[in-house]
Amino acid sequence: MRIIIQRVSEASVTIAGEKISEIKQGLLLFVGIENGDTEEDLLYLTHKTVNLRIFDDEKGIMNRSILDIGGEALVVSQFTLHAATKKGNRPSYIHAAKPEISQPMYNRFCETLERLLHREVKTGRFGADMKVALVNDGPVTIWIDSKNKE
Repeated sequence: MRIIIQRVSEASVTIAGEKISEIKQGLLLFVGIENGDTEEDLLYLTHKTVNLRIFDDEKGIMNRSILDIGGEALVVSQFTLHAATKKGNRPSYIHAAKPEISQPMYNRFCETLERLLHREVKTGRFGADMKVALVNDGPVTIWIDSKNKE
């Protein structure tokens, strides 16, 4: 499982011209589910997300988590995080889990994140053609792969 975390001052998802979700200060999370991902991967990434200290404290040092600042979260499914680009110029998505596997895991990711944050998590719409708008604060963008814990 892979996630891209972006610290944002605002973010939103629009589908067919209708804004379906929006947040103010917090995290925009792009989540990609891979074949073979487990509940352990999901728990690792949700706990890492809520405890990651990437918000400034009173001294301007990244020392606070989304929990510490009471920030919001917007989660968007993104199978393209598992693009294989080694051969040719057309990415292959052979490692991305099929919707019958990835959608329930995406839903569990959002539910677990909600439980850990003690607040509603906003989402995109799984499988939809979404337009994602954001103001990246910093900019701060972090990539985490549950199979490559660096």
